[in-house]
Amino acid sequence: PGVVAVLTRDDLMDNPAISPVYGPQIKDQPIVALDRVRYVGDAVAAVAAEDPATAAEALLYIDVEYEELPAVFDAVEAAQPDAPKVHELTEDWLGTAAYFGMRPIAGTNICHHYRLRHGDIERGFAEADHIFEATFRTPSAQHVAMEPHAAVAHFEPDGSLVVYTGTQSPFNVRDALAEMFHLPREQVRLIVPMLGGSYGSKVFPQVEPIAAALAWKAGRPVKVVLTRDEEFVKINRHPATITVKVGVQADGTLLAKQVTAYWGTGAYADCGPGVAQKGGFGSVGPYRIPHVQVDSYCVYTNLPPSGAFRGYAVTQAAWASECMMDLVARELGLDPLEMRLKNLLHDGDEFATGEIMHDVHFEECLRTAAEAIGWPASGSPTAEVEEGPAVRGKGLAVILKGMTTPSRSEAAVELNADGQITLHTATIEMGQGARTVLAQVAGQVLGVPASDIRVSRPDTTITPFDNRTTSSRSTYMMGSAVHLASEDLRRQVCELAAELLEARPADLVLADGRVFVAGSPERGLTLAEVVQQSGEARLMGRGEFANQGGLDPDTGRGIASSHWHQGATGVEVEVDSETGVVRIVRCHAAVYAGRVVNRQTAELQTEGCIVMGTGSALFEEIVYESGQVINPNLSDYMIPSFLDLPASMDHTLMERPEAAAHGLGETALPPVPAAVGNAVADALGIRIYDLPITPEKVLRALRQPPEGRPPRS
Repeated sequence: PGVVAVLTRDDLMDNPAISPVYGPQIKDQPIVALDRVRYVGDAVAAVAAEDPATAAEALLYIDVEYEELPAVFDAVEAAQPDAPKVHELTEDWLGTAAYFGMRPIAGTNICHHYRLRHGDIERGFAEADHIFEATFRTPSAQHVAMEPHAAVAHFEPDGSLVVYTGTQSPFNVRDALAEMFHLPREQVRLIVPMLGGSYGSKVFPQVEPIAAALAWKAGRPVKVVLTRDEEFVKINRHPATITVKVGVQADGTLLAKQVTAYWGTGAYADCGPGVAQKGGFGSVGPYRIPHVQVDSYCVYTNLPPSGAFRGYAVTQAAWASECMMDLVARELGLDPLEMRLKNLLHDGDEFATGEIMHDVHFEECLRTAAEAIGWPASGSPTAEVEEGPAVRGKGLAVILKGMTTPSRSEAAVELNADGQITLHTATIEMGQGARTVLAQVAGQVLGVPASDIRVSRPDTTITPFDNRTTSSRSTYMMGSAVHLASEDLRRQVCELAAELLEARPADLVLADGRVFVAGSPERGLTLAEVVQQSGEARLMGRGEFANQGGLDPDTGRGIASSHWHQGATGVEVEVDSETGVVRIVRCHAAVYAGRVVNRQTAELQTEGCIVMGTGSALFEEIVYESGQVINPNLSDYMIPSFLDLPASMDHTLMERPEAAAHGLGETALPPVPAAVGNAVADALGIRIYDLPITPEKVLRALRQPPEGRPPRS
């Protein structure tokens, strides 16, 4: 009693009414398992009931017969030709949100191989005075958004589908559901309320397909909300194993860099191919290197799926790249700061992808971060030897992060006859303050306070198109679209008011909800009066902004990002050599903001990045045993508390007059773990190669031979 519908593979297989396999970049994920279960936590059946307790009890009565299959859990092992195959891709494998060329390797678990070729790597190593090679590992991690995944779906009498859901990509999810249920896009409506956090966990379809399929079978609205332990088997951060080989001259000049990266995308690709691509070119770092070779593999395993995570692959890439920079500098007896400065990209330099860099501020970011932690002069040791077991060290890291390229954003700004201004945008508010920032952009053009502008909630039937709220792109991309839409509305208001006021449009000023002749504020009208006297019910300004680019799928060359997010972090740590406990004493993030639109939200985003970076550096790791998550709760999965944060945590937002706004939602996160790792190596003379830097790993490393350090003067 109380059970309304049970969904199994029998409802989906060979049913012409539904296409049960979906995926944003590769179509490989069924609504529920069709022929095999690919990981512990893979959905096998779903129940819709009158209440959660009845649904949970009904699941206990479902009997499933399993035939055990060989499994593979490590991405490097899974990439081998003889590894058990997780998937056999069909001919119709291209996903609904693919925006770049993908190169799966047939007959293997490699669903995408990103290649980057720049210069002649063999020549670079032949000319090098020294060659260094090391492997670095980053584990899987959970997003731990305050709000879990949730969706409500129902079908209207006309057959159209309506879904209320927490997603960062309403149009991508709409397209996937339209294809799934063989509906025109216009008959699928996605409505997105404010999200309780995401950090990348809600980018592409997650619970929407199963909610919609249950509603389809039940003939009633269905609500799906994941529990915390289910979050740990829904979508996580990519674990990565990255080997870096570097050829340098004796003075520290970089000549060659070879990177081989394996990204464990889990049982389903999600956006893993994009992670492998961005992590691939991100692993080069913000440096001039004449010879570069990157092979970045997105690999299926029998673990829960991996997807977008704040920092989008650059955290893993920077952990390898920036730790390697310090390792090389120490071995050569060079100051790690000076070695970085010698090789950093500047305006007009060519990056490994072939694009010419512009608006480049890596050096300013790095110098600012170093100065903030009191980095010493070149050649000086940074560790402070103290009485007792505690010892201090300092570390630096600098990164570049790309933004989704190509992409497109549209906006509309509406002025009603009562003077109400409404901004229509599909940008998702998930705690980052996007609604405030976009209202400010419109208000500055239209001469009204941001608080007077109503911002509609994303609704694919009403709001204009946007690629998605990811990649720290909203302030730049959607902000530009909103600016254009506001200018369009302003032009219409001025043209109409010019006739009414017998003035030229160029002589009119918009301020305080009025339009008036410059120098004669008494000759004016309210915005409401302009609409009313125009005879129109409303005026609508529209704007569209797109960035262009893309990479050759076989060489990795082209335009990786229309502009680059740039940041550096300096940290000072204190390490207890008896217990292995690492405490961050100081952390300073220096981020290039271009132009800050809203100081408060920009600062909060940067501080949030430092907090999450601290978690990745010292605590966060999903632990598996035979493919099963053994810490799927917030008692066993460690995230930083306020007591774990740096004792001194600060940042610098660097601006340039007339610059475009740069995204800040992720930039300060990726360099934190690498800077902490470098500071620990500075303090103790040992190198931790695997995140997180736990006390156990520190004590284990202390028993090993120390890595080279510059002589103390």
